[in-house]
Amino acid sequence: MTEVTRVPIHPIAKGSLTKLWIGIIVAVLIGAAIAWSAVPQGVSIETVSEGTGPTPQDGDVVFINYTGKLADGTVFDESQDPPIPEGIFPKGNPFPLEDGATIPGFAEGLKKMQKGGKYVLEIPAAQAYGAEPPAGSPIPANADLTFEIEVVDFMGRQDFEMRLQALQQMMQMQQQQGGPGGPAGPPSGPGAN
Repeated sequence: MTEVTRVPIHPIAKGSLTKLWIGIIVAVLIGAAIAWSAVPQGVSIETVSEGTGPTPQDGDVVFINYTGKLADGTVFDESQDPPIPEGIFPKGNPFPLEDGATIPGFAEGLKKMQKGGKYVLEIPAAQAYGAEPPAGSPIPANADLTFEIEVVDFMGRQDFEMRLQALQQMMQMQQQQGGPGGPAGPPSGPGAN
């Protein structure tokens, strides 16, 4: 008769199974951390003071006051009120929410803000200018940007267009009447012949 070689089965040492499960859990957690850090970070909005009402949507024009800063605090852009007569448009710089009108992170942030609110908007480089900032700009390549924003108001594109037409008509009437920027009248005053 042939004999089968017997291999003795040793019992698992006390605590070895626990160590195995702890090792598996640690490996899963490390893998999850690596996967999370590889995902591009998005736009971050901090509310300084609450606004009211709805938020702007695609196609709206948002009027804001803002200051743009680099990570080291250097101001690279600041809003200035456009020279428009009061009453036609709200104060602040107009920003249309449409493709290509501004950097993607800026438009995304504006869509989450309310009229009258003040916010700090942080935009990662990938949603700002990335590796190709505008020529002559003080913004370096791959720079994260921070904006302090006050939303003055917003309106639909159609309302904006109607107000713009009214402003153009008003300016044409002023020019025809010889108002500011209109045609000059006959010379008068010292030295006039």
